[in-house]
Amino acid sequence: MNESKYIGIEQDRHNGMTHLGRIVRDAWVFGILPESETCAGWDHSQMQNLYEKVHAAWAPYGHLPSRLPADLKDRHTRIYKQAIQTAKAKGWNPELGEDD
Repeated sequence: MNESKYIGIEQDRHNGMTHLGRIVRDAWVFGILPESETCAGWDHSQMQNLYEKVHAAWAPYGHLPSRLPADLKDRHTRIYKQAIQTAKAKGWNPELGEDD
């Protein structure tokens, strides 16, 4: 968050492969937000509320994608596969560094 505002998933580091970016993507998976919503300009309170909704949506599935029903699992796979491909194309390395 920069100056208490989220810059949006499209401007986030590594194509949104960050904690906040994952919250936005998971909100897309569960239909909490439309996939067109990037959350650009959202303040801390809005992001916290979104986090709480996403956390509650994951709870019945133990926060594990493998436990999602088929329709949600397919959506999760599609959204994250595209995000990972784009992030890698932009130079993101999924390996943890010494600072991670």
